[in-house]
Amino acid sequence: MSKSKWIIFFASVLFFVAVSSQGMSQTVKAATSKNDYPIVLVHGLAGWDRNEVFGFKYWGGLNDIQEVLKKNGHNTYTATVGPYASDWDRSAELYAYIMGGTVDYGAAHAIKEKHARYGRTYPGIYPQWSDTNKIHLVGHSMGGLTIRELTNLLEDGSAEEQAYFKEHPEQGISSLFVGGKHSVQSVTTIAAPNNGTTFVEESNSVVPVVKNTLIGMSALSGKLLSPTIYDFKLDQFGLKRLPNESLLTYNNRVFSHPIWKSKDIASYDLSVDGVIANKANLKTKADVYYFSYTGQATTKSLLTKKETPMITMFPVVIPVSKYMINFKKTASNGMKVDDSWAANDGLVSVKSSYYPFGDAAKVADKNPVKGQWSYYPAMQGWDHYDFTTFADKPAFVVNAFYLKLAKNLSELPK
Repeated sequence: MSKSKWIIFFASVLFFVAVSSQGMSQTVKAATSKNDYPIVLVHGLAGWDRNEVFGFKYWGGLNDIQEVLKKNGHNTYTATVGPYASDWDRSAELYAYIMGGTVDYGAAHAIKEKHARYGRTYPGIYPQWSDTNKIHLVGHSMGGLTIRELTNLLEDGSAEEQAYFKEHPEQGISSLFVGGKHSVQSVTTIAAPNNGTTFVEESNSVVPVVKNTLIGMSALSGKLLSPTIYDFKLDQFGLKRLPNESLLTYNNRVFSHPIWKSKDIASYDLSVDGVIANKANLKTKADVYYFSYTGQATTKSLLTKKETPMITMFPVVIPVSKYMINFKKTASNGMKVDDSWAANDGLVSVKSSYYPFGDAAKVADKNPVKGQWSYYPAMQGWDHYDFTTFADKPAFVVNAFYLKLAKNLSELPK
C-alpha cells in the first residue's frame, strides 16, 4: 500500500471513530457490584502510553475506553510496558508501573540475558495494591500473556532469582520474585495468543507489522514519530536515542539490533514454541478468576472450503491472516498446528485464544470458578484491532463490550 493510500486509509479511520464516538454508551455501574477492585488495562505488542502518539489512545483511539469505564463507575487505569519486550521484562515493568518504584528485571535474569538489571522509575498508579486491595488485570493480545506471567510471579516468585539472592544477599531481590502474593482477583485476556501465534513463525515477520503500525500512527498524527511521541522502551538493551541522532537512523538501529533474534523479546514469547517453553511461568492459579474473549475475522469460503479474511479485516494484517491460514508445523512438544488453527482475527488463531491447552476450561456462564478458564465464543467479524485502536465498529459497540466486561468483573465475589 502506497504512503498516500496509508494516509487516506488512516484518516478515514480517524473520521469514523470521531463520528461514531458521539453515540457513546452511558450505562451506569450495576447495583449488583460485589467488589470495587480497580481494572488495569495492559496493552499488547507495539502498544504505547496514554500520552504518546498525540493522545491517540491504544485503548480506543479517539474513543478513550479508560475514561468511558471511569465515567460509568469502574475505577480503571491504563498501564504501560515495553511494546517489544519479553513477557518477563514486561511483567517486571508492569509490577513497578502499578506499585511504583524502579523496574527490577532480576539479577539472575539480567546476567543471563546480558542486559541492565534496572529500568525506569514510576510513581505508581495503584501503590496501595495488596492482598486486600486486589486488582482486575485485563490484557489485549500479548498483554494477555504478560498478565498471566505477572500473576504467576506474584504467587510463586522466581526460584532462579531466589537462588541468586541466597548466594549474593548484598545485591538484594525484588519483592516480585519473592512470591507469596495473592493480589490479583481476575485475569482477562482479549484476543490473546494463549498458546502462541503462528504469525511470528515467518522469518522477520514481526518487524514489518510493527513498521506498518508506526506508519499508520505517523499518518494519523501528521508527523514522523519521535521518541517523545512513540517510545520503544528498550532501555535495558541500551537502545536509547543518541544526542543528535536522526529519527530514521534511530529506528533503523532499533530494528537491526540482534535482540529481534534473541529469546528475551516479544517475538519469541509470542511464538507457539515460546509459549510452550515459558509454560512454567504461565500457570493458572487456583485463587484467581480467568476469562478470555476472542475475535474472528475469517470465514470459510464456499468455493475452497478454506478460511479466508473477511473484507472488514484491518488491511495491515490481511497478508498475515492468509499466512496463518496456510501455516502448518509440529511444535516442540509434538503438538500439531494444523487446519484447526486456521480461523483467526488477523494476528491470533481463534483456537489459541480461547484458553491454555490442558487447563481446566468451560464456556463462560453466570457461574465462573476460580482456577478455571471461562471463555466466550468467538466474536464474529471482530478482528485483532477492533478491540482497541483501529476499530471499524461504532464506538458505542466497543464501549458496550467493555462496559459489560467491567460489570461482570465487578460482580465477582471477593
